Amino acid sequence: MQDRYYFSEIEKKWQKKWDETKAFKVIEDPSKEKYYVLEMFPYPSGKLHMGHVRNYSIGDVIARFKKMKGFNVLHPMGFDGFGLPAENAAIKNGTPPAEWTWSNIHEMEEQLKELGLSYDWDRECATCHPDYYRWMQWIFIQFYKAGLAYKKENPVNWCPDCRTVLANEQVVDGCCERCGSAVGKKHLSQWYFKITDYADQLLENLDNGKLDGWPEKVKIMQKNWIGRSEGAEVDFRIKDHDETLTVFTTRVDTIFGTTFMVLAPEYPSVLNMVKETEYEAPVREYIEKCAHMSEIDRTSTANEKTGVFIGKYAVNPFTGKEMPIYIADYVLMGYGTGAVMGVPAHDQRDFDFAVKFHLDIVPVIDSHDPDVDLNDLKQACAAEGTVINSGEFTGMNNKDAIAKITEVAEERGIGRRAVNYRLRDWLISRQRYWGTPIPMIYCDECGWVPEKEENLPVMLPEDVEFTGKGESPIVTSKSFVDTVCPVCGKPAKREVDTMDTFLDSSWYFLRYCDAGNEEKAFSKEKTDYWMNVDQYIGGVEHAIMHLMYARFFQMALHDLGLTGDDEPFKNLLTQGMVIKGYEDPEGNYVKAKMSKSLGNVVSPAEIIEKYGADTARLFILFAAPPERELDWSDQGVEGCFRFLNRIWRLVFEFTDRYPDCPEEYEICGRADKELNRVLNDTIRRVSNDIDERFNFNTAISAVMELVNELYRYKEGEVNEALYSTAIRTVILLMAPFVPHITEELWTELGCEGSVHEQSWPVYDESALVKDEVEIVVQINGKNKERINIPGGASREEMLKIAEENDKIKELTEGMNVVKVIAVPGRLINIVAKA
Repeated sequence: MQDRYYFSEIEKKWQKKWDETKAFKVIEDPSKEKYYVLEMFPYPSGKLHMGHVRNYSIGDVIARFKKMKGFNVLHPMGFDGFGLPAENAAIKNGTPPAEWTWSNIHEMEEQLKELGLSYDWDRECATCHPDYYRWMQWIFIQFYKAGLAYKKENPVNWCPDCRTVLANEQVVDGCCERCGSAVGKKHLSQWYFKITDYADQLLENLDNGKLDGWPEKVKIMQKNWIGRSEGAEVDFRIKDHDETLTVFTTRVDTIFGTTFMVLAPEYPSVLNMVKETEYEAPVREYIEKCAHMSEIDRTSTANEKTGVFIGKYAVNPFTGKEMPIYIADYVLMGYGTGAVMGVPAHDQRDFDFAVKFHLDIVPVIDSHDPDVDLNDLKQACAAEGTVINSGEFTGMNNKDAIAKITEVAEERGIGRRAVNYRLRDWLISRQRYWGTPIPMIYCDECGWVPEKEENLPVMLPEDVEFTGKGESPIVTSKSFVDTVCPVCGKPAKREVDTMDTFLDSSWYFLRYCDAGNEEKAFSKEKTDYWMNVDQYIGGVEHAIMHLMYARFFQMALHDLGLTGDDEPFKNLLTQGMVIKGYEDPEGNYVKAKMSKSLGNVVSPAEIIEKYGADTARLFILFAAPPERELDWSDQGVEGCFRFLNRIWRLVFEFTDRYPDCPEEYEICGRADKELNRVLNDTIRRVSNDIDERFNFNTAISAVMELVNELYRYKEGEVNEALYSTAIRTVILLMAPFVPHITEELWTELGCEGSVHEQSWPVYDESALVKDEVEIVVQINGKNKERINIPGGASREEMLKIAEENDKIKELTEGMNVVKVIAVPGRLINIVAKA
């Protein structure tokens, strides 16, 4: 008997064989139902962490299970190769970004293969490879031709440490989501994608059934980010000026309470309105001050309100009253029109501003709160109730007034119904080197024009200097910037910005469908077969940026006739973090996400070296349901290792004792029947847990119970064929979870072919019925007796057995039985009166 589970040798052996035989290579097969499972691909940092192991192990279980269920499974992997860390390495160490990145990619490829993941490596994509970013540039040009890409100057989010612009989604609590630095504003000419053209479709698909397989929390996060608001736009004439201020409001019912106007400091015409006036200097000074503030600071309700009067007055179109116009930091250009009507009686920010600058406060909604004195407000009051001080609309319910005032504004030509979105167009320019070059050229004669498609890819130059200061390192290249116009042939300049790396990850799932295509980004015939992704797996932190951008790309490509589906991911699983306890500086034991800075990191390489990849996978899948946090436990890892050793010993003991075992078996006694029941019940439980719920932890627990039953069974009289079937079934059920040891043991059992090429076991429904089950008998809801009944007994049979039970007879003697409640296979409750 081979009693030692030599995991290191067998894992290397099978990894080598899978690699040599291309065991997981897949092609389109119209005769088979396809299944596309995909984990979010990693940034090539060089080292896998336990979060990676969890993500990829989950996907691998699903892929292997679906393959055994007869599906044609696509399970690819690649690398999100562009990004800031490579550029920082170039600045710090003088290592070219390409060299740093490719070295890390090769290291991570080996680590992924060590985990025994069933990837079709022939489909591998790295976004930093010219063969990939060539098509990224091609897609950009198609978007440009379709009017989805444009360039304009705007105040943009600027990270002083990363020295690049950030999309709104990359600013978290006023700070750069990469480095944590406070984000300011800077005026730059930048490229944008018109994601706002798809705002309604992005919203509609969240609720029309296409994304029923997504977590509700992710859909809510996307809805909130898109931020659709229905309201009205109202025009306010500026006194003695030819400009009109247009305000978007969801509360037009409060317009009679407007006593001042506030503009965002970035409002386009502010400087023109104060030009050569006494107000110009203080306005310019205030604008400069606001440019260095983060949005979270500007909109904080805790800050003292600040602002500057610009010397102009707006006229309220309903009251005719003149109202002073201010600029103030709490108004942003990123929402609405950048102009806000100040209604201090019913908005606390406006109230604080009015108090600070001694402005009128006019209540226009009476909420009928006895604790509120509308003639002496101490703070803004509720804005739900009856309209007051509002001319012809006084006395109306405020909700009715919203519709009526909007209607009157439209009739008078001073307003209109409108929809506003929080979502803004996607700023995609980055002042970095290590990204996809934007394939646009500026010609004095022709303006901005795209590079000819036959000239793609526009390659990243290598003659650049990495200083970490100022503009993109690409501007230092002598070979890159100067070119000729593709339209007129005159001297021209290339765009020196690169694309936001989120573009690269917004379509990689399509490239996987046709990774080797040198003529197209992807063949529609192949994407029509494989797409959309049946199961996508990744962290919930990508709910807004990556997942929203990928949806936008898919919609735009669909409208261009390049894809059949308008949504990329049918089902989404967001796995929880891996956490581990550690001692904080105060000596307290706390739990947190694994982090080098906290010193609570467990390296996958260490676990694989000590216990093997199968043990690492098994623990990570057994310790918690996929969507929950996983609390790391060294004891749990050891327990999983012991369980694999139990299976190992079970197989080798069997092959030693029963070298020639028949395949056909009959159920010969009670022990056989019980083992057969547990066997079939385990197949049922594991199948349902993987297929329907992704409850891998309970699936593994079910197999552990079956193994326990086998250890009990082998101590008695053994039905060799039944015992053999049960052991083979254990191997098949565990194959998606622990691929190496099951491949080895399948071979040891003398079975033909790879275990991963076998069909998934099917359970026998009739075998699930127990000979006897124990049920509870209650009298008036209180447990009085336990009785055994035949498995599958009907209600009538249950009642007959209970009525004949001596103890029940004694307890109900002389009582009037009102009714009897019977739950088949579980309990009987006798309701009786004395």
